[in-house]
Amino acid sequence: MEKISNFLQLEILSIGEYKIRVFTLAIIFLVFILTKLVVWLIKKALFRKRTDDFDQGNAYAIFQIIKYFIWVISIGLILDSVGVKLTVLIAGSAALLVGIGLGLQQTFNDIISGIILLSERSIKINDILEIDDDIVMIQKIGLRTSKGLNRDEISIIIPNSLITTNKVINWSHQTKKTRFRIGVGVAYGSDVDLVLRLLRESALEHPEITESNQVEGRFADFGNSSLDFQLLFYSENVFRIEKVKSEIRKIINRKFIENNINIPFPQMDIHLKTGDLNINRK
Repeated sequence: MEKISNFLQLEILSIGEYKIRVFTLAIIFLVFILTKLVVWLIKKALFRKRTDDFDQGNAYAIFQIIKYFIWVISIGLILDSVGVKLTVLIAGSAALLVGIGLGLQQTFNDIISGIILLSERSIKINDILEIDDDIVMIQKIGLRTSKGLNRDEISIIIPNSLITTNKVINWSHQTKKTRFRIGVGVAYGSDVDLVLRLLRESALEHPEITESNQVEGRFADFGNSSLDFQLLFYSENVFRIEKVKSEIRKIINRKFIENNINIPFPQMDIHLKTGDLNINRK
């Protein structure tokens, strides 16, 4: 035991009044391993629970907050084991922290926004957001930035402050199904009732549209060169909805051709008046 005690008290590095011994390294290693173990156990416990009120997004948000809190405590214990007093460190570097704070103001803003996102849980993993006219599926919410995937399979790194301070549409916030619409115009003189019936049939012919009571055709307006209609339907495939819309438009076009319904294009009539042109010459 005496040999082990002497080995643990062996001095490795000395900087002024701070001395690092083998015992100190052992404490640092032990704190690090215990922190990793505790974080892993909490992650397993949270993500093992599966209920309607406790989905993956909620579990991820809670886990991130707990993880950051545990690591802050661990870092404090490691610094204390080395002999660094946090109160003295903060007081001695107050001026430096002010300068760093001014230079990294936006970074701190993003970090605070990340804490807000993780605590409020208004944005969760797998939510579909519309940010700056781009549709993004959230894959990860970090302390400073969040990571998402747009419809072109491109990873988007989003500063958290952009989500908390700007207008963001969350397509997944309230319900799994979202209503979408497709606009189409037909020639004047077309059978309105027939057009409305074909629009509903076109939506229900798509395999992802199954509930007929949630499909509606509307006679929207009298356009300049067409009768304007809208097809409204609900879909859970929010992220790939443009593909669904394209397939429904193909069905609409086919049914219109089969039933002799024309989709007009803008036309303009130009009338030229001819007359005698008197030119006075000197």
